[in-house]
Amino acid sequence: MKVILIEDIKKLGKKDDVAEVADGYARNYLIPRGLVIEANPANLKELEKRRKRQAGREAQEEARAKELADRLRHKTIVVQAKAGEGGRLFGSITGQDIAHTLAADLGVQIDRRKIELKEPLKALGEHTIPIRLHRDFTVEVIVKVEAKA
Repeated sequence: MKVILIEDIKKLGKKDDVAEVADGYARNYLIPRGLVIEANPANLKELEKRRKRQAGREAQEEARAKELADRLRHKTIVVQAKAGEGGRLFGSITGQDIAHTLAADLGVQIDRRKIELKEPLKALGEHTIPIRLHRDFTVEVIVKVEAKA
């Protein structure tokens, strides 16, 4: 029996995949638990509509990410923090601090989890930080950490 997966099922497929399973497995286990629906012509037509809508949404997200990448490419943002002798910071600069600075200086809202810091910045100077805007786009921003006066 052909079925359309409603959820990811281990060893069977991912959501919205069409899979061939045994009739008993589908009728007695998968369908009653709401994991799949039967792959009849109406459901397949609905699946195609859903895939087209999803492709349109992804294209819009990709276009927004490209536009944002062009705005952010090679931008320098300045973050001020308390520092001691030798250029060591008393605290550290995290992804959240960088996100707040981007919002304040450039008016760009970016989720802190998209800022790919291997570890928080703990020294003065310029640091190149990658920001993942989309699964296909990563842009590098220069963060200049300065000592507070």
